[in-house]
Amino acid sequence: MAAKSSTLLKAAMEHGSPLDALETAGRLAVEGGGLAWRRVKGDGPTVVWLGGFHSEMSGTKAQALAEWAASRGRDFLRFDWFGHGQSDGRFVDGTITRWRGDVLAMIDRLTEGPVVLVGSSMGGWLACLAALARPESVRALVLIAPAADFTEALLKPSLPPEALAAFERDGVWTRPSAYDDAGYEIAAALLEDGARWSILGAPIPIRSPVRILQGGADPDVPWTDALALAQAIEGQDVVFTLVRDGDHRLSRPADLARLIAAVEEVG
Repeated sequence: MAAKSSTLLKAAMEHGSPLDALETAGRLAVEGGGLAWRRVKGDGPTVVWLGGFHSEMSGTKAQALAEWAASRGRDFLRFDWFGHGQSDGRFVDGTITRWRGDVLAMIDRLTEGPVVLVGSSMGGWLACLAALARPESVRALVLIAPAADFTEALLKPSLPPEALAAFERDGVWTRPSAYDDAGYEIAAALLEDGARWSILGAPIPIRSPVRILQGGADPDVPWTDALALAQAIEGQDVVFTLVRDGDHRLSRPADLARLIAAVEEVG
């Protein structure tokens, strides 16, 4: 740990939680509004958290990584996608194109030097898209239950007849969710746009190290889909870890330990 980070960490410990003392917050101005972000300034490649569909940067895994960064003097950035959490915009207006632009804006405007992208679920797909767009910046990827191509591979095939009718009538359908009693508003535009960014079905020219953590009992992303992503990535330094009894979130203490260990290994 560099002297500057050691001094900051020591001061933080004297005043309570390292995270409370070291993390700053702000908003990044982008087209359509501002994106809320939080950052722990430190050493090493910037670890950037990319959350999942309808998730927020205050979630368990992002919080665990922020606390890890504060205690280790590492540089860590997390943010809310457009239409999520504290960021501006309506969730229903979000698209893969828009969210891809969000992560690229974060990399281009808030980081310097190499980054390690940590993507959960939809964030795993967007991490891959960002790595393809910024290969010179992305040092490594750590993916948790990566939902690559989820609009085409997972969402579209599961649509009931009433969803198709709602799309035709209103352009929007409210999908029931185990994670939100109100469900998720899904726009037909999300499905149409998502098809533009499909990466499975052909070799994926990502050559930086990749670590994938996948639950064998994940009800949302089949482990076979995550394995297919691992096999499609062209780089040779790819490690796929199957947590046989793991769910989609992989937020238990042992899961968080695996996540942090993966980040430390590649970053």
